[in-house]
Amino acid sequence: MAEFSQATRARFDREVAKYPADQKQSAVMACLQIVQEEQGHVSPESEKAVADHLGMAPMAVHEVTTFYNMYNQKPVGRYKLNVCTNLPCQLRHGTQALKHLEHKLGVHMGGTTADGLFTLQQSECLGACADAPVMLVNDIHMCSFMSNDKLDQLIEGLKAAEAQP
Repeated sequence: MAEFSQATRARFDREVAKYPADQKQSAVMACLQIVQEEQGHVSPESEKAVADHLGMAPMAVHEVTTFYNMYNQKPVGRYKLNVCTNLPCQLRHGTQALKHLEHKLGVHMGGTTADGLFTLQQSECLGACADAPVMLVNDIHMCSFMSNDKLDQLIEGLKAAEAQP
């Protein structure tokens, strides 16, 4: 089973303190985010340890981890690229954007490049249908109107940023 440092448990407890004492399971998403920040992904062992800390069934934590695509269930590349392929984005070339990135990066959806730099995923609705096709970089940065040229510029820019000393 995963062991968390005292500092990590203290971070968990700060999140738990935001809720009534009998509802500490409400902090599950925040605790999973803390685990991911520290470890890069949420392993089954970490899920179990979070469940123990919050007094939850391990399956309940696993259901949260697997429902939201913001939680990495295995190690991912330095840049996680989530391309929306929900219907509005599909109608505005979201699927083609995903295929373009697969070709450019040399990996299939769900894969990570050999250099560990990029992981490519499809995503459900990102809530920016008017800006389709859209994608999310590292679960933080929204990119809109992603034509093939803009996708190429994004990839080259991220590679160039990594090459900086």
